[in-house]
Amino acid sequence: MPTPANYVEDLLAEFNKAAGDRGTLNSHLEEVCQYVLPSYAGTFTNNGLLMTPGAKKNQTIYDSTALIALPRFAAVMESLLTPRGSKWHTLAPLETALRKDRSVQLWMDDANDILFRYRNAPAANFAGQNGQNYLALGAVGTSVMFIDALDKSPGLRYKAVHLGEVYFFENHQGIIDKAMRRFNLSARQAAQKFGLGILPKNIQEKLGTPRQEDLHVFLHCVVPRSDMDQNRVDYRGMPYASYYIAYDAKELLREGGYQTFPYAIGRHTQAPGEVYGRSVAMEALPAIKTLNEEKKTMLRQGQKTVDPVYLTHDDGVLSMVTSKAGGVISGGVNKDGRALVHTLPTGNLTAGEKMMEMERVIINDAFLVTLFQILTENPQMTATEVLERVREKGVLTSPTAGRQETEYLGPMIDRELDVLAAQGLLPPMPPALREAGGLYKVEYNNPLSRARRSEEASGFLRWSETSLKIAVDSHNPEALDWVDLDAAIPELADMLAVPIRFVRTAEAVQALREARTQAQATQQAIDAAPAMAQVAKNIPSALSGEMT
Repeated sequence: MPTPANYVEDLLAEFNKAAGDRGTLNSHLEEVCQYVLPSYAGTFTNNGLLMTPGAKKNQTIYDSTALIALPRFAAVMESLLTPRGSKWHTLAPLETALRKDRSVQLWMDDANDILFRYRNAPAANFAGQNGQNYLALGAVGTSVMFIDALDKSPGLRYKAVHLGEVYFFENHQGIIDKAMRRFNLSARQAAQKFGLGILPKNIQEKLGTPRQEDLHVFLHCVVPRSDMDQNRVDYRGMPYASYYIAYDAKELLREGGYQTFPYAIGRHTQAPGEVYGRSVAMEALPAIKTLNEEKKTMLRQGQKTVDPVYLTHDDGVLSMVTSKAGGVISGGVNKDGRALVHTLPTGNLTAGEKMMEMERVIINDAFLVTLFQILTENPQMTATEVLERVREKGVLTSPTAGRQETEYLGPMIDRELDVLAAQGLLPPMPPALREAGGLYKVEYNNPLSRARRSEEASGFLRWSETSLKIAVDSHNPEALDWVDLDAAIPELADMLAVPIRFVRTAEAVQALREARTQAQATQQAIDAAPAMAQVAKNIPSALSGEMT
């Protein structure tokens, strides 16, 4: 078995190779960020160690179309996938038979509610970090979220990790199962995280001095554990090993493990043979650079148009030309009034504006700004109309959104539930679910998934409305005999993601119907009582008449 020293040596060698192999991509990302996300510019080289906080980074930008389009792309992704203030997913048992078990359904609802409560807690900071990841997805094509337990109190904590810090690897099935992150901590922060006693000597010496805020480099490696012992309950029995290393001192500071992979990584698109994602900004970079150069040219031409160059005849008579307001140019005309001073002709600004507009359309289409406008600039639209419009634009969003549900949100939810369960924050599983191994699946209830699932619901509603109209028009109720409401209503509740606690059980529905039938029978008896009494009253008279 390798010693800790060998672990460190091997991991550092693997990390350095991965960092070297990504040099070409880092150069590409630097160029992209200069135009669409200037705050990231310079952070893909030297791990950002030489960056000056607060430095100006937008000197080369002349047109802000891409800068404005990127946040709107992030807003579209958030509103379609993880809208704030709504429960954008539910949990369901993997086995179909368990979906009819009410105790299992209630446990799934409770677990889902607990997950959203801790995810949306202020200390978790999910919304802010998730928004950063959607920006990164549009700009650099890869988003990375680190999910862990909250320190010193129960809950979750999220960290959007900058792609310049992290390197990851796929297994033989294309699933990311290894990550190496290089990050900076001050000496004081390192003491808080790891404890004073295990820090390298050069870091300990700075504590309590003016240099305790100096930054030092650390490495976090999460790799599949090849020597996992399933009989152990500590980190050596976990499928993922965790190593924290002091980079410069090459010392192992902490070894641990994870039951689930702690990094949730999303990729916009992926080229063959590549591990990292490619972004919308990469695809639109030619249009972005072209527009930037066109804007630069238009600014020069516009300046010449507003403050033109003057052409004069050199006859030794014309005095100095002035362009100040109210200025007088002596000799600017001859005795016949013909102008002797003219402006230098400039380019066609209208043609330039048309060329710029062509590039803006390409950029806005790439960043889904058109869809953003549909969702925000038509407040009079009903929710149904919004979903219909979103479905029309589904060809633009489904590839990206579907991949995020699979690669980013799915692993993140697995990790969240694992952390909550380890802290004892989830209720005990029902016996039936425990016997099934606790297997579950995530059913998304965001606007995009609702648009996909609403097709069946809207189809049923159109069909039932048509059947009712036929029955009314033909005065023949047999057209409604085909509509099985007992089957349709529960299915509609499931399609529309109605919480199970809002839906009566089959037993409760049967009891309600029996009570309704009994009430109707009682009411009929009450309504018939006066007539029966009158009949009873008339019987003696009838009998008396017969005897007479």
